[in-house]
Amino acid sequence: MSEPATKSFLRPGKLVLLGLLALLVYAVALLVWVPAGWVWQQVSGQVSLPQQVEVRQVSGRVWDGAAGLTVAGYPVRVDWQLGWPSLTELSLPVDLSVASSQSEIDGDITVAWPQRAEINANGQVVVSEFKDLIRRAGGAMIEGNVSIDRLNLVWEDNRVTLAEGLGRWAGGQVSWPMGNRIGQARFPPMQAELDTTQGGVALTVAEQGGDGPAADAQILWNGMMELRVYKRMVDLAGQPWSDSASPGDVVFRVRQPLLPGAR
Repeated sequence: MSEPATKSFLRPGKLVLLGLLALLVYAVALLVWVPAGWVWQQVSGQVSLPQQVEVRQVSGRVWDGAAGLTVAGYPVRVDWQLGWPSLTELSLPVDLSVASSQSEIDGDITVAWPQRAEINANGQVVVSEFKDLIRRAGGAMIEGNVSIDRLNLVWEDNRVTLAEGLGRWAGGQVSWPMGNRIGQARFPPMQAELDTTQGGVALTVAEQGGDGPAADAQILWNGMMELRVYKRMVDLAGQPWSDSASPGDVVFRVRQPLLPGAR
């Protein structure tokens, strides 16, 4: 009787699997041990950042690290930690924290192949920290903090496809430029809600528990913004207006580009 042929342990299929496993271990080792600063030095020349954003320092590892930025003149620290990738969904989760000297936003980003990213975040913004920036932009200054209860953004097909969020303010003193003087008024607790529209995103500002919007803004994908202020906002500010106008009447409307060349 002849003896059965001995099967080779390292058959071609096993060799392929072992090779893939070795590549996976090597990739994980790179993520865990490679310095993030060295990686940034290699790719910074190919990364185009907005004019007001400057990367000052990158530390830690690719897996978990930190970056010091300057954004519009304000120092900002970004901390990240990668999660385990999902091979079934071809995605990578990242825990993220963005903090200035007084404000902080925490959340997570899920990056999926080929071109999709989703952000979920919440945090606190100390408005007085950005007083100079708000004044230069001609905006209204509010006292206290703004609480970002939720923020959900989805980037897909090279644009934002979902934008939802809710921010709240406890109320207080508000001041705004009025020609050569400054107007002031005390406002009740307010909230701002972000939502997706067919042509862009919408931001609605209203009194907490109120019966309608005080102002809203439409930001379109083509870079245009349309802002409407209602009589309800004038009433909240205690400013005089015609008694014939109802709270839902639009008393101010402006349409202007946010980006150069928008139309």
